[in-house]
Amino acid sequence: MKLKKDISFKKERGGYYTPLNLSSFIVNLLNKDNLKILEPSCGDGAFLESIIDSKKKNNKVDAIEIIKEEYEKAKHLCSKKTFINIVNDDFYNFYKSTNEKYDLIVGNPPYIRYQYLTEKQRKRQSDVLLENNMVPNKLINSWVFFLVACVNLLNDNGKIGFVIPAELLQVVYAEDLRAFLKRELNKITIISFDNLVFDDAEQEVIVLIGEKEKEKNKCEISNCSFKDINDLIKNFDENKLEYSNLVDERNKWTNYYLSDKQNDLINKIKSDDRFQKFEDIALINVGITTGNNDYFSVDKKTVDEYDLESVALPLIGRSSQAHGLFFDKNDWQFNINKGVKAFLLNFDESIDFNELPTKQQKYIKYGEKIGANKGYKCKIRNKWYCIPSIWVPDAFFLRRSNNYPKFVINKINAVSTDTMHRINFYEGVDKNIVTLSYYNSITFAFVELNGRSYGGGVLEVLPKEVSNILLPKIEKMDKNKVENLLKTIDEKIRNKNDIEELLDIMDQELLINILKIDKKIVNEFRNIWKFMVNRRHNRGKRDN
Repeated sequence: MKLKKDISFKKERGGYYTPLNLSSFIVNLLNKDNLKILEPSCGDGAFLESIIDSKKKNNKVDAIEIIKEEYEKAKHLCSKKTFINIVNDDFYNFYKSTNEKYDLIVGNPPYIRYQYLTEKQRKRQSDVLLENNMVPNKLINSWVFFLVACVNLLNDNGKIGFVIPAELLQVVYAEDLRAFLKRELNKITIISFDNLVFDDAEQEVIVLIGEKEKEKNKCEISNCSFKDINDLIKNFDENKLEYSNLVDERNKWTNYYLSDKQNDLINKIKSDDRFQKFEDIALINVGITTGNNDYFSVDKKTVDEYDLESVALPLIGRSSQAHGLFFDKNDWQFNINKGVKAFLLNFDESIDFNELPTKQQKYIKYGEKIGANKGYKCKIRNKWYCIPSIWVPDAFFLRRSNNYPKFVINKINAVSTDTMHRINFYEGVDKNIVTLSYYNSITFAFVELNGRSYGGGVLEVLPKEVSNILLPKIEKMDKNKVENLLKTIDEKIRNKNDIEELLDIMDQELLINILKIDKKIVNEFRNIWKFMVNRRHNRGKRDN
């Protein structure tokens, strides 16, 4: 969870308290008389206050809070409410010891990242995930454990209403969780927001409403979006929600913002043998993990000052340094002249420190002086200043982008840090045809569907997600036509023309003329791409 610098305590605790109007909306939507209710991480009591205000009759409430100070606040709030039982304990202990099942579970579980959990907490939460056929990893946040445990505590015909990160919809590590929810629930409603729910955190959140039925034969899902909480309260109409069958739970759930017609088209293209996955034609790997990009990425002045030319490789370090379809000597020289860090240091591990030129030794000692050698990645190396796994790729794919990720051909044996992914084409693959086949509306739509929205509305696409991007199969094309199209793509990217001008050309040449895809279908994929981009950008505006 990306947090602002002045909230380090919340960063560790993961506590972002739910606005009362949102907790009241969830409670009023789900609460009825004669329910057994659970709040697994009640904090200072927002959901408890909403339950009290709802004035439903004969409810019994259990609430858990691990932090003593917050427990005392909640206890004081509910001091005269005998139907509310508040427990000061770790929710894991409660989960493992209780024999109760609940009709309604509501809350905003803590968003504690893996590195801030104790070893004991990691072990306990991992065990619960394993028990539910999920594979734990270091990316999984504590809210995942809370959600899984609480779904398990639901009665038949029970409901859950949670405020959780939007990561559920789109990140790869949540695949197992999406599969779990599909198995356990029969109806899922996702409510998302254009504006931030928590003012002091950059985390996009959603409201997850889950319903569990005794006789379950399918799972339906509906996604709806509102500007903010006030818009939700004013305009939400449960009767107007449209549900779709949740077919492939491991896919990202962001596609459920699209229409059934659009999703049908997406599924048809997935099974269309005129298209292939990126992984079918290339190996996609992360860029070079230096352990300290600021130290190992250097400019020309530093190269000259410390006599580093013999260990310096051409570097494309940022998206702004990729100017066109190709990265060549002229692009690299342009970056050098601008004073950017256009070199990556590649010290040979087989050469002893004392055998290095004096000035290079001086630069390594400078790194030790500023603590560059103390980072985890550097500390575990035989020689902290020797970066492993440096190899030159055929092409680069930008990890993060604003409008669309560039796919850039490497023409000068350059390398990249982990701001870009490295691509090596398999033997026999025509990299020129593959490169031009990337620039079309259908592929761009799959880039958005496979990637995820990052802070500020930026698109992030990880290697596994790049692997699943679909490209049109172009078996044969006139050599002159290929060269002309590559030139057109390069010029339009360098001149920063509207990308839709390029897509108009490429859609016609590749999708319509060669693959014979109906223009209406092509236009629909353009609409899908634009909708996903605009949705991402609109969320980004509220972060700035």
